[in-house]
Amino acid sequence: MNDKNKICLWYNGDALEAATFYAKTFPDSEVKAVHYAPGDYSSGKQGDELTVEFTVLGIPCIGLNGGSMFKHSEAFSFQVSTDDQVETDRLWNAIVGNGGQESACGWCKDKWGLSWQISPRVLVDAVTSKDPGVAKRAFDAMMTMGKIDIATIEAAIAGR
Repeated sequence: MNDKNKICLWYNGDALEAATFYAKTFPDSEVKAVHYAPGDYSSGKQGDELTVEFTVLGIPCIGLNGGSMFKHSEAFSFQVSTDDQVETDRLWNAIVGNGGQESACGWCKDKWGLSWQISPRVLVDAVTSKDPGVAKRAFDAMMTMGKIDIATIEAAIAGR
């Protein structure tokens, strides 16, 4: 991968498993290469999978099997814009159903601890609306949700 910039994500020996899951779950995602350690290192041995090059929704990433020293946090997340409830449900359920955890306001974590915001476009458009009433109603509705329910957001936008 000759990308000028890519996101480096730290894993504890399971970068290839994570990259493979992302590639089968998200469109425009693929595992591009696996590189093996040329020598022993603090959390592994020569020949272990050291890095995995992959894309998530077209974003170049590298998974580093660096060991248990560092963990993912909500300070970093992928925000995925969805077009409808079917896509929202599919992505949310794939992440949560594969050992992940639900959170609030469209956020969830995958089984590797990486945070995801599954954000329907209608919600993002509403909470960034120039109409303060629309923005507040959509925001208030979102604050009560885990996975985003588009019909509830649309009702809030309409003032129902």
